[in-house]
Amino acid sequence: MSARDRILAKLNAAPVLPKAAPEIAAWYQTHRGTESTAEKAARFRACIEFAHAEVYAVSHASWPQKLWEVLTAKKVEKLLVAPGTTHGQRAISVLSESGITCRGYEQSIEDWKEEMFHDIPASLTAARGAIAETGTLVLWPDAHEPRLMSLVPPIHIVLLDANTIHNTFYEVMSNEGWGIESQSAMPTNALLISGPSKTADIQVTLAYGAHGPKELVVLLIGEEA
Repeated sequence: MSARDRILAKLNAAPVLPKAAPEIAAWYQTHRGTESTAEKAARFRACIEFAHAEVYAVSHASWPQKLWEVLTAKKVEKLLVAPGTTHGQRAISVLSESGITCRGYEQSIEDWKEEMFHDIPASLTAARGAIAETGTLVLWPDAHEPRLMSLVPPIHIVLLDANTIHNTFYEVMSNEGWGIESQSAMPTNALLISGPSKTADIQVTLAYGAHGPKELVVLLIGEEA
């Protein structure tokens, strides 16, 4: 018998001891304090800005104006939006009067791939929530805002309500009902975004936009922002 066979034989003969499931909720209860919405917004902002994202505090009334200001400053003349959403309709209403063209994602990608990849400089989507601990946006792509809206355009602009910021990823899963017992509440494609797309080569040179948007802009809605 080889040394490998002897080791495997010992492992197979070893008794299997039952292990209790970890008390995850109890751990987070003792290791993570409760924060106010303003405190979570501040922590989220500090973390995601550290990752080179831009964050602007806005209100429900003022975010279209700030959106226009951001697009104008970046010399963006075309924006990809979701016409089937409330925020998409509002962006179209405001920007169409200012000379910025709003393009809707209203057909199969095969029918306009060339335009999508070469003629769309920026997109606007909404976040379902965020994680303060890591400065992470939580997106749920759907038929109105497909995954490519947050992946292809060089500039990704995200609307985030400060009231939807959670302390930790565990809180997101708990509050949203993500779990085996409630699979119907699980998203089919949840995205966690913690800054612009970036990568580094063997010379430790950080490059942005290698696998997605080069710039990430967050319009943080709420007085707590």
